[in-house]
Amino acid sequence: MTDQQRPAGDIRLNKYIASALAIGRRQVDYLIEKGKVIVNGEVPELGARVQPGDHIKVNGKPLDDQAKPFLYVALNKPAGYVCSRRQQGTTPTIYRLLPESYRHLKPVGRLDKESSGLLLLTNDGDFAHKLTHPSFIKHKQYEITLRKPLEPLHRQMINDIGISLPDGISKLQLERLTEGDDKSWLVTMHEGRNRQIRRTFGSLGYDVIRLHRTMFGAYQLGDLGEGKIQLINKIY
Repeated sequence: MTDQQRPAGDIRLNKYIASALAIGRRQVDYLIEKGKVIVNGEVPELGARVQPGDHIKVNGKPLDDQAKPFLYVALNKPAGYVCSRRQQGTTPTIYRLLPESYRHLKPVGRLDKESSGLLLLTNDGDFAHKLTHPSFIKHKQYEITLRKPLEPLHRQMINDIGISLPDGISKLQLERLTEGDDKSWLVTMHEGRNRQIRRTFGSLGYDVIRLHRTMFGAYQLGDLGEGKIQLINKIY
């Protein structure tokens, strides 16, 4: 296990093992319940916490020998794919686009089926948390196309006042992608609520027919080809 994977302080055991092995916390809890996890020679209870220097075994083997290195990957997600491990009907998942060695990675946030563009994947839970939790403001940019031109009043409402949605006010920064084109916009936002952009425009009677993410925090899509992946460096 690399130094970056060792607990820097008091941390929940299931979170630590899940991150090290790239598995779900529920799966770790099951292993703990079945006595398959040993910490400093003893069987821990659910909810136990660990400290730097604790000796952990899973299924009889030291955790250090089983831990997977942290990976950070950028994917240019095409429209028509879902960010899920489980296929939904005939709709393919993003994992069909990944080589076998990357299929244990989890998306950092999501893009809905109809959306495309920059999607980050990792097995580093701390990295994902810092990119998605509201307490860490990370700007995201999207290129969108509306079915009909956006009226000036509605642009002002979205930019300056915000639109009231069931889960709160949605305020977006809008810039034209092309001068004189009121259908195509560059949207900048720092929140990450479910389908927020689509719902914001939808509440005013607009249909977003294309939504393409080009930036997530310090990461840019650049010239990464559609459906292609690229290893990236950890910044946060």
